[in-house]
Amino acid sequence: MFAELEQLGKQAQRAARRLRTLDTETKNRALEGIAQVLRERQADILAANAEDLTAGRATGLSEAMLERLLLNEARLQSMAADIRHIIALPDPVGETFDGQTLPNGLQITKRRVPIGVIGVIYESRPNVTVDIASLCIKSGNAAILRGGKEAACSNAALAEAVAAGCERGGVPREAIQLIRSQERELVKDMLTADQYINMIIPRGGAGLHDFARRNATIPVITGGIGICHIFIDESADIAKAIPIVFNAKVQRPTVCNALDVLLVHASIAPRILPAIAADLARAQVELRCDPRAHAILRDHPLAKPAGPEDFDTEFLSLVLAVKVVDSLDEALDHIEQHSTHHSDAILTENYSHAMRFTDEVDSAAVYVNASTRFTDGSQFGLGAEVAISTQRLHARGPMALRELTTYKWVVLGDGQVRP
Repeated sequence: MFAELEQLGKQAQRAARRLRTLDTETKNRALEGIAQVLRERQADILAANAEDLTAGRATGLSEAMLERLLLNEARLQSMAADIRHIIALPDPVGETFDGQTLPNGLQITKRRVPIGVIGVIYESRPNVTVDIASLCIKSGNAAILRGGKEAACSNAALAEAVAAGCERGGVPREAIQLIRSQERELVKDMLTADQYINMIIPRGGAGLHDFARRNATIPVITGGIGICHIFIDESADIAKAIPIVFNAKVQRPTVCNALDVLLVHASIAPRILPAIAADLARAQVELRCDPRAHAILRDHPLAKPAGPEDFDTEFLSLVLAVKVVDSLDEALDHIEQHSTHHSDAILTENYSHAMRFTDEVDSAAVYVNASTRFTDGSQFGLGAEVAISTQRLHARGPMALRELTTYKWVVLGDGQVRP
């Protein structure tokens, strides 16, 4: 094991022991300290980010990756606002639930407690550093962070701001630690450091998630890969549907909850597809169409025949796959076959179709008449998120405070012995 990781692991365990006993006021004071330091060090943080952007352009990072990497004043303000939202949220630690008194007089309850030390491996987005730090502190967890090399300067500046804010509020600065080394072997060491780390969260592409699943000896929360669908039912309100599709595809195309596949009922396709295509053309969205959709849009300059992989691709760009289907059943079958179980939506005025969709689509977030772009901790009222889980165990969807806790049984007796 790398000496740096072993040292960070020991420090994180000590910090986690301290964190799990802190009161809410102290944790909130540290969070407010982080928000203040972000403002005070804005110039330094943006300068560090500029270094990363310059290096990224020089090494040929895609525009989608550069957009994820970018920090600006508005994004820093949004990060601080998310921190203050977390401050206002109830502290889940210490909550008791499912209490009962057994016939023998034992009083049994479940008490919500922190998980311990969270290891997070992430790529590109430096805001993840602050999101994770804030949620871990409020939920009483320590964290060891390993960001991507493309954001090394930004992450270092943000981690220093977090440490300063923690100290200002009376929380150990070792509560949130950033691994500075970019050695690739260190990632595998993190995945097997079960003596120090209690849970691993990878945030990045499919390759990172697959690598974590194959190599970890620690529980891994995977997700964040979104091939997201919208199905336009035959009863859809066209006036609602057009702006929903535009928002889901265009508002921020480089993120996991952006729209990738549009399914349209055959009876409404001739009326709605040309209007949607014209609206998306404002943002130069390329449409990759199945034969029926292409026949309708054959004169549209941005429409082209879909390739064999287009309905299984998370585009992260202004590209949208389009398919015409004959029924709700066909749409459900397509989503079951191609979805990554992240976020999928139906646009319909038919209540029974809406309920079938929400019942039968097995995704972390299922929508009726709304954009998939809402699958986000902040938008769900959670303050922020450490990940969007597409698993079925422990947590699904945006993972925030409650999802960063577990529970223990507390049993109060008065001399009982087992017969």
